[in-house]
Amino acid sequence: MTYPSDLTSAQWELLEPLLPPQKQGGRPRSVDLRAVCNGIFYHLKTGCQWRMLPKDLPPSSTVYYYYRSWQVEGVWENINQELNRQRCISCSGSSRFPIRQNDGKKGEVYGFDGGKKVKGRKRHIIVDCLGQVMKVLVTEANGSEGVGAMYGLMEWTERYPAALGRLNTVLADAGDRGEKFSRWVCSLVGAKVEIVANQTREFAVIAG
Repeated sequence: MTYPSDLTSAQWELLEPLLPPQKQGGRPRSVDLRAVCNGIFYHLKTGCQWRMLPKDLPPSSTVYYYYRSWQVEGVWENINQELNRQRCISCSGSSRFPIRQNDGKKGEVYGFDGGKKVKGRKRHIIVDCLGQVMKVLVTEANGSEGVGAMYGLMEWTERYPAALGRLNTVLADAGDRGEKFSRWVCSLVGAKVEIVANQTREFAVIAG
């Protein structure tokens, strides 16, 4: 049985070379990595519990093992970066940065946001004008938004130096308002900063 979240043959052709090779000295790998990936994407798309994966996919314990191992080893980030590189990092227009959320869970990165009265983490996310994720940086919830934005943007430019000449506008939210941040972005990437803020307490489509 196939699912809407399954990889197409063309997608698998791109993804397969980016997955870690078989480790030396162990038993030959018997699991079908394409099926494992389909299980991972099914979980991410539907939000179901791991143990509720369909029975025609690999065992949930196997799927979760690869998902978690690749997460710890940085495989997912490397895949995202390589796929972005292959499509030439088409950010000639503008870059949206950042998006912030708190998940309320404790861990190595954990804090309390006094303004929002929320415990958890703050995620700074850079996407290009097509909405493709370019960089994710996780900080404490009480961390400075401007500082988090700067570190995220610095790491992104180190990974994609060729994009510096193409980026002309950075769209940020009100947390990054200020002349100091604008000057810093201009000096780093040569781009101007436009603040895009939602003026209502309800969901609304904003510019960008």
